[in-house]
Amino acid sequence: MITKVTLGRVGKAVVITCLTFGLALGFGNSAFAVQAVSMDELLQQVKQGRVKDAAENKQRIADFQRDRARQQQLLADMKAEQRRQEQRSKQLEDAFEANDVQIIDLERALLERLGDLKELFGVLQQAAGDARANFDVSLTQIQYPERTDWLISFAQKMGQTTRMPSMEEIERIWFELQREMTESGKVLRIPTTVINANGEEEQREVVRVGLFNVVADGKYLEYIPETGRLIELLRQPQSRYTGRAEDLEEATSGLHAFAIDPTRGQLLSLLVQSPSLMERIAQGKVVGYVIIVIGIIGFIIALWRMFALAAISAKVNRQAKNLDQAGNNPLGRVIKIAHDSPDVDVEGLELKLGEAILKEIPKFYSMLPFLKIISVVAPLLGLLGTVTGMIVTFQAITLYGAGDPKLMAGGISTALVTTVLGLVVAIPMVFLHTLVQSRAKRLTQILQEEAAGMLSERAERSAA
Repeated sequence: MITKVTLGRVGKAVVITCLTFGLALGFGNSAFAVQAVSMDELLQQVKQGRVKDAAENKQRIADFQRDRARQQQLLADMKAEQRRQEQRSKQLEDAFEANDVQIIDLERALLERLGDLKELFGVLQQAAGDARANFDVSLTQIQYPERTDWLISFAQKMGQTTRMPSMEEIERIWFELQREMTESGKVLRIPTTVINANGEEEQREVVRVGLFNVVADGKYLEYIPETGRLIELLRQPQSRYTGRAEDLEEATSGLHAFAIDPTRGQLLSLLVQSPSLMERIAQGKVVGYVIIVIGIIGFIIALWRMFALAAISAKVNRQAKNLDQAGNNPLGRVIKIAHDSPDVDVEGLELKLGEAILKEIPKFYSMLPFLKIISVVAPLLGLLGTVTGMIVTFQAITLYGAGDPKLMAGGISTALVTTVLGLVVAIPMVFLHTLVQSRAKRLTQILQEEAAGMLSERAERSAA
C-alpha cells in the first residue's frame, strides 16, 4: 500500500526515507542497518528544520511589522504632500484668473491707445509681405539678396502689435519699394555667378534688362528664385532674338532693339520649347522627307527649263530680226527648210514647215509632264502622311486613352506637317509648270507665225 503525505520539508524527507526503507527490504539485512541510521538522521533533520523554519517565520513577521510602520509613515507624508500641492494649485488658479483679467484689461487699453496705429501695423505687415513675394522672383534679387531677411523680420514684428516701428524702418520699406521701381527701368552690367549648360559655375558679366530678362554672351539666362542663381538656358530662342542680345551687350549707349519677356520668363520658356523649322520637318518622318526631295527635284527641273527656254527665246528673237540668214536655233532651222525649197509649191512648203515645227515643239515641252506629275503627287503624299499620322494617333488613344494630349501630339504633328509639306511643294510646282508651259507655247507660236509669214510670201510670188 502506498500512502501520500504532504508535510513540506518534513514530508519530503519522510517520502525519501520510505522509499529508502522499501529498497532496503528488497536487498537484505545489510540495507536494514543503513535504514536504522537514516531514521535517526531523519529525526535530527526534522528537529533542526522546525527550529530553522520557526526562526525564519519570526524574522519575516518582524520585517513585515517594521515595513508596515514605515509604510504608514510614507502614506501620511504623501497625504500631507497632496494637501500642500492642492493648496498650491488653488493659489495658482487664483493667480491665473487674476492675471487673465489683467491681461484682458491691458489688451483693451492697448487697443484703445493704438487706435489708427493698428491699421498702420496691418498695412506695414501687408506691404512687407507683398514686397517680399515680389522681390523673391525679381531679377534685382541678384544684386540685393539681403533685403529678404529684413522684410521677414519686419513683417513678424508688425504682426505682434507689441512693438512700435521706428521711422528708420518705415523709411527703409519705402526705400526698398522705390528702389525696385527705379531698377525696373535700368539696363545694367552685373558681375555674378552663372551656371552654364554643363552645370558648372562661372563668373560672368551679365546684362540685366529691367526686371524682364538677363543675357550673357548672347544667350538668355533664367533666374531660379529657390536657389537665387542664374542658369543658362539649354535651348536658346531663334537667332533673330539672340543676335539682338549680342548687339545689346556690345552697346554702351543709345537705343537698341531687344526682345523682352514682359511675363518674366513664361513667354521665353514657351518660345524655346517651340520646334524649329528643321524639327518641324523631322516630324513629317519618311513621308515628309520624300515630299521635300521630290519638291527639290521639281524646283531644279523647273529652273533648268526656264533658263533653257529663256536662252532659246533670245536666239529665236534675234533670228526673227534676221530672216535672210538661218542660224542654229529652232526658227533658223525652220527658215532653212524654206530657203532650201525655193521651187516647192505652197502646199508642199506648208507640209515641210509643219514637219519642221513638229520636230522643234517636243524640245520646248521637255520635262513639263514631270513637273505636272509632281504638282499632283505632292498633295497626295501629304494626304498619305496625314492618314498614317492619324493611325498612330488612334493607336495611342487605344493603348493609353485620351487623357494625356502629349501622347497624341506625335501622330497629329506627323499628319499636319506632311499635309503642309505637300501643299508647299504642290502650289509652287503648279505656278512653275504654268510659267514654263507658257514660255514653250510662246516659242511654238513664234515658229507658227513665222512659218505662216513665209507661206504667205511664197503664195504671193506664185500668184505674181
